[in-house]
Amino acid sequence: MPHIHEQIDFTVAIFVVHAGKVLVIHHKKLDRWLPLGGHIELHEDPEQAALRETLEESGLEVELLGERPPTTGPGTRALIAPRFLDIHRISETHEHIGMIYFARPKSGQGPAGQVTLAPAEHHQIRWCDSQELDALEPAMSDAVKFYCRTAIQEV
Repeated sequence: MPHIHEQIDFTVAIFVVHAGKVLVIHHKKLDRWLPLGGHIELHEDPEQAALRETLEESGLEVELLGERPPTTGPGTRALIAPRFLDIHRISETHEHIGMIYFARPKSGQGPAGQVTLAPAEHHQIRWCDSQELDALEPAMSDAVKFYCRTAIQEV
C-alpha cells in the first residue's frame, strides 16, 4: 500500500507466537527479516489492520493479545492496546508510527499447521525459536530481535 500521508503513517507489526517460536518473513523490497505487518488503511482500525495483514501475509487467523478496557459508553469501542509503540524513519521525509502486537494462532494453527507465503512481498516465511533468530541471513535488526524474544517469552 502506498503511503497515506507524506510525512507520517500508522502501521502494525504482529509477532505471532506458537510453541516457543515466532513467525517471521524475509521481506523482498526491504531485504530484511521482519514480523508480519503493514500500513493501517484509512477505513480500518489498528486491530482490523493487524488481523488483515496477518491473514494476507501468512494465511493464519490469530488472536491478538493485550488488554481491552471496558467501553465507556455509546459511540465508543475499546481496542486492544498494542504491547509496544515505536516511531521509525522510512526516509529523510517520512516516518511510521508502529503499533506492535503480540498474537497467537487460533486453534489448530501453528508450526505444525500451514502458513502461506505471500510471494509478491516475501522471499520466505518461517517459525524461529530465540536462538534461530541469530542465524538468519541477512541478519535481523536488534530491535526486531528484541520484540521477537519478548513475544516468545510472554506468549
